[in-house]
Parts: sequence; structure tokens; C-alpha cells
Amino acid sequence: MDSYRMFQQEFDLSMEALCRRILDRHQATIRVRKADTAVANLVRIIDTTLTLANRKGFHSTSLRDLSEQSGLSMGALYSYFDSKDTLLLMILGQVVDAIQQVLIVPDVTTGSVYNRLRALIARHVYLTERMGPWFVFAFMEAKAFSKQGREMAIESELWTEGQLRDVIADGIAAGLFRPQDPTMAAALIKPMLQDWYVKRSKYRRRAIDPDGFVVALGDAVSAMLGCDSKLALKMS
Repeated sequence: MDSYRMFQQEFDLSMEALCRRILDRHQATIRVRKADTAVANLVRIIDTTLTLANRKGFHSTSLRDLSEQSGLSMGALYSYFDSKDTLLLMILGQVVDAIQQVLIVPDVTTGSVYNRLRALIARHVYLTERMGPWFVFAFMEAKAFSKQGREMAIESELWTEGQLRDVIADGIAAGLFRPQDPTMAAALIKPMLQDWYVKRSKYRRRAIDPDGFVVALGDAVSAMLGCDSKLALKMS
């Protein structure tokens, strides 16, 4: 996987596919038995929630707002979740699920240090490009999360940083990267990855696409880690 186009072919991250996975995880509580109907309505619910949250904030969005904008009755909404907190956890849970689905794959977990780091950076950028509104929601609404939601978000961020840390530590141990604290190095890379989706319009105005951002970020990470110029983390 070495381009955004190939990534899209490898992973189905369409709204329908993501909502189908939500249905699979919450079958015990969602009270709609017909799967196609349940998925179609979840698409309406999640899409409307992300739109309203971006417009006015999730905390300021009421279930009445969601009902009016989605075209689903309050009773229909309660067939999928019992509160806004549950809806938030559904969305956040799918973000966490997608991160682990995309980042626990052979080209990230095996192979050379350079290939593993390249894959981690590229896949993170491509994932957040494909699921932009989901990740913006998770980032911007963190202050409104319940205790369970905050813990889930923190754990997911630390998990991602841990993947970066482990690869960097392996590179340092092999003498391929400049000696430094791998935990701090990973913590510094994470905000650069987040900048892609939090400030997406900035890069759009500069006509920088996902592959271009991956190359630029690869150069920055290469300099941070002190890679040999012949082995620089060029992102193809």
C-alpha cells in the first residue's frame, strides 16, 4: 500500500460500511431487526450528527435537532441509542475500531523499521482523509465527552503513539535513528498527523493532497530521527 488510491481500494471506509460495523457491535441494544433498514438509518443519524456537531457543537445539539434534521422521529432515534452519550460512544467506538483495523496489518507490524514507520504514517493520514468528519468530531468534541468517552479517546491516542514509539525504539536500537526518547518522538509526530484533518482546509488551499502531505511529513520525521539521507523516509 503506497498511495491513497491503493488505500481506498484496500479498505472500505464508506459511511455505509462504517455504520454496518456499528450495527454489528451494538446488535444487542439496537432494536431494529432488519439489517438494511438499520444501516440506512444509522447512516442518516451519524451523518446528521457529524454535520450538526461541526456546525454548532455536539454539546449544543439536542436529540430534537437530530430528529428534525435527520427526518427520523424521536421514537426511531431511541431504537438505536438511549442517550446522546451512547450516540457519542458509538461514533467514538467506530473511530477506534477503524484505527486498529487499518494500523494492525502486516506492512505495519512486520518488515524493516523504515517500511513499518512509512506504513504507520501513510495509513494514519489516509485513514483520517477518508474519515475526516469522524476524526474532527472526536478531536473537537473531546471536552464534551463523558468519563468513559474521555478514557476511550485517551487510550486510543496512547495506543497510536505506542505504535510509533515501538518502531522508533527499534530504529534507535538498530542504530538507524538518532538516540533520543522514543516516547517523546512519537508524541511530537502525533500532532503533525492530527494537523492534516484538523486544518484540512489549509492544505486544500495549498493544493496538497494526502500523498503530498505524507511525503512532506516523511521528510520532517526523517530529519527529526536523524535518518541517513540514503534511507530517508520518502513516502511513495
